[in-house]
Amino acid sequence: MAKLIPAAERIARARVLIQKARDLPVPAEGGKYDFSYIAQVKDYLRQARDLVKFIPMTPTATTEMKAEVKNIYAEAEQANQELLH
Repeated sequence: MAKLIPAAERIARARVLIQKARDLPVPAEGGKYDFSYIAQVKDYLRQARDLVKFIPMTPTATTEMKAEVKNIYAEAEQANQELLH
């Protein structure tokens, strides 16, 4: 069975994943249109969203946590726009 990760740690890990997506070097060949680069960026952003996806549905989630989750979603979407469009 998977180990339970506290919500605060999930939020922190999601932010790290978004930063990893931003820190990926753009390949010299193909630039930001390189399929491998696109796949890596999208995978990091998907992992970040998946980590916090169910936090707002938990009964122990505070309004601050729910706001943080919304911020994570916004950061992931912004990173997607900046890196891939």
